[in-house]
Amino acid sequence: MKLAAAEIIREYGPFPGIDNVHGLTFDGRHVWFASGDKLNELDPDSGETVRSIDVAAHAGTAFDGRHLFQIADDRIQKIDPETGRVLSTIPAPGGGSDSGLAWAEGSLWVGQYRGRKIHQIDPETGAVLRTLESNRFVTGVTWVDDELWHATWEGDQSEVRRIDPETGKVLEKLDMPAGANVSGLESDGGDRFFCGGGNSGKVRAVRRPRRA
Repeated sequence: MKLAAAEIIREYGPFPGIDNVHGLTFDGRHVWFASGDKLNELDPDSGETVRSIDVAAHAGTAFDGRHLFQIADDRIQKIDPETGRVLSTIPAPGGGSDSGLAWAEGSLWVGQYRGRKIHQIDPETGAVLRTLESNRFVTGVTWVDDELWHATWEGDQSEVRRIDPETGKVLEKLDMPAGANVSGLESDGGDRFFCGGGNSGKVRAVRRPRRA
C-alpha cells in the first residue's frame, strides 16, 4: 500500500450564508456542493459561487452527465440542473445514514458513514448490487480512470483512499492535515480531487497522485 501526505493546492470559502459543506460533484466545468438546504454551483477558476438550487442536500452529490443526484435524509433525488426540479427519488441504502455519492458504470455508489460500507446501487430502483466493507467511517466516494477512491473522517483525522473495487482492499492512502476533514469527495477527471470541508464551510482541492 502506498502512503503519502495529501497536498492541498487550493481552498475555496467559507461562503456567505453557508455553514457546512456536505457532498460535492463536478459537471466538467463547475463544482456542485451540498449545504443542507441548497445545492451550490462553484466556479473552481474564479472561486465564486455562480448560483444555487433550493433543494434538500444533506449528504453526497453526484452527476451522470445530465442529471444531479443528491442524498436527502433517507432518499436520493434525481435533479434537473437547468430547472432545479426533482425528477424522481429512490430509497438510499443506508436509510438515512448515507454519506458520499458517485456515478460510475451506469450505477450510483453510496457511502454509508458509520456502517463503514460502500454500496453500488441501481439508479432507477435503489436496489443494492454490491457492497464493499471499510475499516473506517466512509464519507465521500468518487471514481476516476477506473479507480475507486473514498474519504474517511474519524475524530479529527481524514484520509483519501484508493481501494480495490472488487475486494475493498486499501491500495493507497493520502493523509489530510489535522483539522482538514473531508465530508465529500469528487475527482475532476484529471489531477484534482475536490473535498468538502464539513463544518469548516470550505471546499479544498487536493492533488491526485500521478501514475508512473
